Amino acid sequence: MSTHPSTEHGAAVTATAVVKLPFVVMLLAVGTFLTATTEFVIAGLLPELAADLDVSVARAGLLITAFAVGMIVGAPLIAIATARVPQRSTLVAALLVFSAGHVVAAISSSFTVVLIARIVTALATGTFLAVAAAVAVAAVGAANGARAMGTLMSGVALATVVGVPLGSFVGQLVGWRGVFWGLAVVSAFAAAGIARLVPHSDRETTSSLREQAGVLTQGRLWLVLAATALVTGGFMAAFSFVSPLLTERTGLSGNVVPLVLVGFGVGSLIGTNLAGRFGDRGPLRTFTVITLSSTAVLLLLIPLSTMTVPTIVLVVLLGASGMAVTAIATPLAVRFGHYSPSLAAALAVSAFNVGIAAGSAVAGAALESSLGTTGPQVVGAVMVLLGLVPLAVLGALRATASTTDRGPTEPDRAAALAGELAV
Repeated sequence: MSTHPSTEHGAAVTATAVVKLPFVVMLLAVGTFLTATTEFVIAGLLPELAADLDVSVARAGLLITAFAVGMIVGAPLIAIATARVPQRSTLVAALLVFSAGHVVAAISSSFTVVLIARIVTALATGTFLAVAAAVAVAAVGAANGARAMGTLMSGVALATVVGVPLGSFVGQLVGWRGVFWGLAVVSAFAAAGIARLVPHSDRETTSSLREQAGVLTQGRLWLVLAATALVTGGFMAAFSFVSPLLTERTGLSGNVVPLVLVGFGVGSLIGTNLAGRFGDRGPLRTFTVITLSSTAVLLLLIPLSTMTVPTIVLVVLLGASGMAVTAIATPLAVRFGHYSPSLAAALAVSAFNVGIAAGSAVAGAALESSLGTTGPQVVGAVMVLLGLVPLAVLGALRATASTTDRGPTEPDRAAALAGELAV
């Protein structure tokens, strides 16, 4: 009896060391790249889009807000609604709706129609990300979930490096409608690839609303979601307003800013993959290191942002530390939400977007305060520091569980597995 846990642990370590990520994870990363590109590229297309639809740039900004709200509310609701639908079918349907939403927006001359299409696209995006996360983790097992998520969320980092700059360039050549048409066509092809190459599997065993509601009673899941929202909101608060920091405080020209943002994307790509590799060995420890690193970067940005080289280095490090959260938070949520992995992943998607919405809103107010261009960094540092609180509670709960658990029943064993946060 006493040797069984150590045997299991040894097997898990071995599996983590030798597992080869299946092709399905790479394929799903393509979908993640597309959904992240459409979320971020709109910011660079707002002036042209506003002029074309005869609205102010401020009003056109509602397209960004609506997308975030659609992700926050839609992801968990759609996850519940599609609980009995096979995951491959849900992924394909999500990408097809994603494609159709872009087609409707591309052919419309009405801002209201484009806004509604944007909301529908957000619902599809949240659904795809949530189900893709659950499929990726299931494909490699919980012991390698962070590594799978690191690869999956590389699509987000790649979108900031390639997708967004390419989308902005294409937008200058053929207009914002051309960008939307391109996303529609590529996502339709991605849906066909997933339909053909992702293996068929039945939906998770959760089949009733009552069973899915069991996820909402998991205290550790809510702690993970709180930490996710705070840490994500913190680094995105700074990143959302990094352009005025670079131009007004650091003194860089506007032409150089996109290159710095590419550096942020490269850092993100490195950070998500590193978090994926180390996260399976010690998820809580990795999450804590990510949080502390993000805090240090944000605090250093405040005094050092008057100097060019340190500022550029810190922006790259911000991408590496901040985006690393995406590789570790979702697999943790899936572990704690074992009754309904897709709903748990959807809640993680919502937490990311709650953090982004709250962080950018507070940072915007701070930018107009006496703090000026350093305001978003101050807000970001405070939010990330607050993220340490739920992580500390998780650590305390783990320590308590490790000294009191003596013989879990079979249902409890799944929860115990979720609580195996090696430090």
